[in-house]
Amino acid sequence: MSLMPFHLAIPVDCLDSARTFYGELLGCEQGRSSAQWIDWNFFGHQLVTHLVAQMPSAPAHNQVDSHAVPVPHFGVVLAWHDWQVLADKLSLANTDFIIEPYIRFKGEVGEQATLFFLDPSGNALEFKAFKDMTQLFAS
Repeated sequence: MSLMPFHLAIPVDCLDSARTFYGELLGCEQGRSSAQWIDWNFFGHQLVTHLVAQMPSAPAHNQVDSHAVPVPHFGVVLAWHDWQVLADKLSLANTDFIIEPYIRFKGEVGEQATLFFLDPSGNALEFKAFKDMTQLFAS
């Protein structure tokens, strides 16, 4: 079975900020749009930013590796090199990380890179990469 893109719709409180963040910073191609929403090619998946009058409550947090991981969050698993390029780009853009880019399980089975940050509306994103992609769904 070939992998099909997912569709995710998220709230934002400003479409102009969403354009700057998703379009310019993350480099996502903008698709269809209206005065109320924008479709994005989010690394091959369909992300829709919907304008809302008020954002839902801020994410809660769970402890993982002594880090406060925001829940809910969404993101993409990238190739190792692509994750490093994105991490460098975000660092150069002075991104305010919730969790700075770091390597989990360094030198072990399941080694993975991860980072967390918020979009301008407070939606939490995680980007990660696995040294060995076969470990993505390992139990």
